[in-house]
Amino acid sequence: MKENPYDNSVFFAKYGEMLRSKKGLNGAGEWREFQKLLPGFAGKRVLDLGCGYGWHCSYAAEHGAVTVLGTDISEKMIRTAIRKNSHPQITYHLAAMEDLDFADASFDVILSSLALHYIEDYESLIQKISTWLVKDGQFVFSVEHPVFTAYGNQDWYYGADGEILHFPVDHYYYEGKRDAVFLGEHVTKYHRTLTTYLQILLQNGFSILDVIEPMPPEDMMDLPGMKDEMRRPMMLLISAQKQADR
Repeated sequence: MKENPYDNSVFFAKYGEMLRSKKGLNGAGEWREFQKLLPGFAGKRVLDLGCGYGWHCSYAAEHGAVTVLGTDISEKMIRTAIRKNSHPQITYHLAAMEDLDFADASFDVILSSLALHYIEDYESLIQKISTWLVKDGQFVFSVEHPVFTAYGNQDWYYGADGEILHFPVDHYYYEGKRDAVFLGEHVTKYHRTLTTYLQILLQNGFSILDVIEPMPPEDMMDLPGMKDEMRRPMMLLISAQKQADR
């Protein structure tokens, strides 16, 4: 079953209160590091898988992309993207990324922000992405870090007085479905190891350009809970390039 918690009205309302929902890319703690991985967009055809509110689509269009296609499984997300981030170069399409089908070499750049951990069959999607990209095309994406997804509930262990003790990491090598709690709601996500994320890219004709485990930026350290984000990685950013001989 394809995961789509964002069309749940309660969940979507809570998501709308997040800093990244209100302030866009500048409200996302990982943005400054993710931005460093992005290629130049001038003259490029761009696909954003799991585009959400369309912030990355807008960024690509504003930096010279000739076409940008943002796709998302959530109707509420697509409606919000059209309202917040419309642009002559952007088209939004309602679809699960697993159901997409494009001709070979349809895109120069493919992006995905915090969406692939909702995908059960990562390998099949990477195989498709490899065919959709031109030779030397780039795939840049972020996911929740395997340390963060391993145990499942994605919460700290607390002491008797409610103080944070530590973050649980367990069943790391047992990949698959996890019952996570996000914004107070139960959400199904899929855990996979760092090795899996990287090796499947390598096995499908990609070279790894960069890997980043982003830390919270200094100017966000005063936000509630942000100092504790230094205690374990929450996100993983990867930049890969399709090899010319594939």
